[in-house]
Amino acid sequence: MQGLVSGDPAVAGKALVAEENRQTKGDLSPGFSPEDLAFYREKIEPIFVKNCNECHGVGSKFRGGFSLAAREHLLKGGESGPGVLLDKPDESMLIDVINYRTYEMPPSGKLPADQIASITEWVKRGAPMPPPAVPVAMPVHEGPPQVNEATKAHWAFRPVTDPKPPVSHLDRLAKNDIDRFLFAKMEAAGLEPVGPAEKRTLIRRLYYDVIGLPPSPAQVEAFVQDASPEALSKVIDDLLESPHYGEKWGRFWLDLVRYAETNSFERDNPKPNVWKYRDYVIDSFNRDKPYDQFLIEQLAGDELPQVTRDSVIATGYYRLNAWDDEPADQRQAFYDEMDDIVSTTGQVMLGMTIGCARCHDHKLDPMPQKDYYGFLAFMADLQSYAGRGDQMNSRWSQTDISSPEVIQAHAERDAAVQKLEEQMRQIEQAAILKMKGEDQRKTEGAERKKVLREKLKDFLSKEEFDHYQGLKNQLEELRKQTLPPREMVLSVNNCQMPPRVTPLLIRGNPATPGEPVEPQFLSVLTDELPQLPPLTPGQKTAGRRLVLANWIASQENPLTARVMVNRIWQMHFGRGLVKSSSNFGLKGDLPTHPELLDWLTTRFVEGGFRIKPLHRLILNSYAWQMSSRPTAAQLNADPQNDLYTHFEMRRLTAEETRDGLLAVSGELNLAVGGPSVYTAMPKEVLAGQSVPGQGWGQSSPEEQNRRSVYIHVKRSLLVPTLSSLDFPDPDGTCPIRFATTQPTQALTSLNSAFYNQQAKEFAERVRADLQINEFNDESLRQCVAQALTLTTNRPPTTAEVERGFGLIQSLRDRGQVSADLALERFCLVAINLNEFLYLD
Repeated sequence: MQGLVSGDPAVAGKALVAEENRQTKGDLSPGFSPEDLAFYREKIEPIFVKNCNECHGVGSKFRGGFSLAAREHLLKGGESGPGVLLDKPDESMLIDVINYRTYEMPPSGKLPADQIASITEWVKRGAPMPPPAVPVAMPVHEGPPQVNEATKAHWAFRPVTDPKPPVSHLDRLAKNDIDRFLFAKMEAAGLEPVGPAEKRTLIRRLYYDVIGLPPSPAQVEAFVQDASPEALSKVIDDLLESPHYGEKWGRFWLDLVRYAETNSFERDNPKPNVWKYRDYVIDSFNRDKPYDQFLIEQLAGDELPQVTRDSVIATGYYRLNAWDDEPADQRQAFYDEMDDIVSTTGQVMLGMTIGCARCHDHKLDPMPQKDYYGFLAFMADLQSYAGRGDQMNSRWSQTDISSPEVIQAHAERDAAVQKLEEQMRQIEQAAILKMKGEDQRKTEGAERKKVLREKLKDFLSKEEFDHYQGLKNQLEELRKQTLPPREMVLSVNNCQMPPRVTPLLIRGNPATPGEPVEPQFLSVLTDELPQLPPLTPGQKTAGRRLVLANWIASQENPLTARVMVNRIWQMHFGRGLVKSSSNFGLKGDLPTHPELLDWLTTRFVEGGFRIKPLHRLILNSYAWQMSSRPTAAQLNADPQNDLYTHFEMRRLTAEETRDGLLAVSGELNLAVGGPSVYTAMPKEVLAGQSVPGQGWGQSSPEEQNRRSVYIHVKRSLLVPTLSSLDFPDPDGTCPIRFATTQPTQALTSLNSAFYNQQAKEFAERVRADLQINEFNDESLRQCVAQALTLTTNRPPTTAEVERGFGLIQSLRDRGQVSADLALERFCLVAINLNEFLYLD
């Protein structure tokens, strides 16, 4: 029903708060009798379906921002106010428009009097409606939403609550309070959870979930044989303390911050020492660094009262974006660079699409354009690296974090070198003034050294020339000195002081600057004005980014902790309680379990923003330990599994697939940290470069077999074995990995040199495990059984062994290949099995 006239936003906000509070408490039908709900189904719903739902029902575009898909939508109303006023039902906009008093709805013709009477009575009853079977996102009004009481009442913008876990008859199965929240909604829908997963399935799921690697046969058997109730908890604790935990979970953060090791654009030059930021992330997860500290270090590590090695490396966050070394428009390139940082920060840390307000007021969220530039103004001291060429690889982008002794030693030598060079330059210039014509001109260009080498002696006295040679010898000796190497890191450096003025750009165009904008927080979240530190002479930074970082990481910020908790849940279950994990705005998905999200967020904050306790809570729940095999009733009633009645099968990520393959072949190098490595790149792929092979090094075979997180990420040259399995595009933030199914995946995994080499190594490992020197039918069957055990983490059945042996026998007898090669071919099949590539 388009065109509802203006209402009081305060009334709308109160109505929405009341409704969302009611939902949070699990009260889905407050005071509604069966008769009230029957009245809606029999009298009202048919009217809406026939006359209204085309424009305002489920799946429609919600014209005028008005939705009849859920009761809370009706109470919130359209772009100008609530549809129903519970305290003044006769003044409700819904009654007004169906009576054609102002607007005429439906526009096809006025409803019959009896239907108008029925709707009026229904409104007076309190507009009773059953909740939708699946949560429906709140409609977004046409035109930019305003910052008012109604939009501030959006669930994600309100303070985090600490709801009490509900009670249901399914609680007998609950292992912790996570299950109680989930079970209550299952019970309301008349459903029950499936049973627990089998132990072999569970241990494989756990290893990949926590460290991204498969368990060994011995680790599987040890868990299966441990009958104690604490068996799983003990393994969880052990894995969370593994150095490989940070490699798995750090990679998820690198996805979010679009980590890459090159600059993109035509040259795609390397970012010097950026791998230290990667190691900082991995180490932070391993040490369970508090999440608030983790964010503050990345946003303002150079502005902390006590700057540390970690905090300087962390500011490499600002250097991960693409750099254009020769932009057509320097000013445009600067604002593009800053927009990438602002947009990434907003989506990753706040779950808000701030970048949409760069050119105009946000079309979908209550965010004026001024909010965007107020956010950007906190970063006004950052230097632009676009167009700086080689400088961005030196003083413009790196910081020396060596020890004071090393820094002093290098500084003293640099000063001595500079002094000698200046003395030599003065002697050279005196000689050049005596030269004539062409020789003098040559000293002004590239031939200067050649001229001085050949003719300097002719224009100096013997004493002057001997002195010059003595200086030259001293300079050579200085340069030969061996000093401890400097440790340079990609970081925030050479900030602009005082910080530049930040104008509001008309339509986002740098050529049309508007009024200056001071730093400000997002107005829909707070009216608080930032307290900026005063600027004093000699400051290296403005201190503004620390103010922003403290606000983002504050316990009082309703978004930051919620967003991260939702991401952790997503990583464990395949999707978040809020499916749009980087968009908590009005257009984002509603949480399937808002009370559980807030309960987990409260535990997270109370626990000091530490992530490992959150892992333990989730992994020890019945929900995470369930089987992935749903019943027909569950699939029919809840096809999207929004109620979490079963665990969802998933395919391994690109890194898990490659690392798991190296693990079963016995070739995985588990060294932790250090400079990135270069895998063997097919020559056909390198041929696609303008200069084939440029920017791609060659690591030793042992180094090439390191975990995938340590592979060099070149934006213009991603590794095919990873990119074919949906490795993210590093040009933008990646909140969730998609799992596509396409022909190139099978072609790569069956034909690539890497997979075939690993199949060969796998066959040799199987043979070595069984100590088989010569092949016969029985030993080949043993090899098949061992290969299947390693890839599936369970003993194979007799039928599976015979099927595998049948393939080897066919290759050997019909294909006329050796037993060795036939076993390699079987191993290639084994590493392509769905049971190896998927987790139950």
